[in-house]
Amino acid sequence: MKALILAAEGFEDLEVHMMWYRLLEDGIQVYIASPSGMVVTGLHGYRIDPDLALREINPNEFEMLLLPGGAASERLRQREEALDLARTFLEEGKRVVAIGRGAQILISAGAINNRRVTCAEAIRDDVKAAGASYCDEPVVVDNNLVTCAHAEDMPCLFRTIMPLLTVA
Repeated sequence: MKALILAAEGFEDLEVHMMWYRLLEDGIQVYIASPSGMVVTGLHGYRIDPDLALREINPNEFEMLLLPGGAASERLRQREEALDLARTFLEEGKRVVAIGRGAQILISAGAINNRRVTCAEAIRDDVKAAGASYCDEPVVVDNNLVTCAHAEDMPCLFRTIMPLLTVA
């Protein structure tokens, strides 16, 4: 299985690194993409040298898309390539995981109408306005969409998603 993490300047370090290493631990190939393919720095100063630029991504090569939060979500939601990826993964039934503010990308993609979603409290009203049913829970699974409220809820996220994933 191959997973893709989207990151941009201001990504939430814990959300990216915890997911990245937890998936690697289970034998999942993890790739990180940024808008330009250049190094990006997280909210807490950790730097990542991505594998790909958004424009280089072929969604057919991946089974899962991860959308971490932080200020990066605001930057990524302004990139049509990121929105197209989110829509494509959801429409094709591929697993999409959004953590905290990562749901902002799904909102801008118009991809959460009639979905059950959790997210960072700061964007709760935005999620509702986008037509989703907000759930005040640590993790919510709605078919192929898995959302997680906060980095602190990631142990619950891992317990939820790891049984759903199989290494191909």
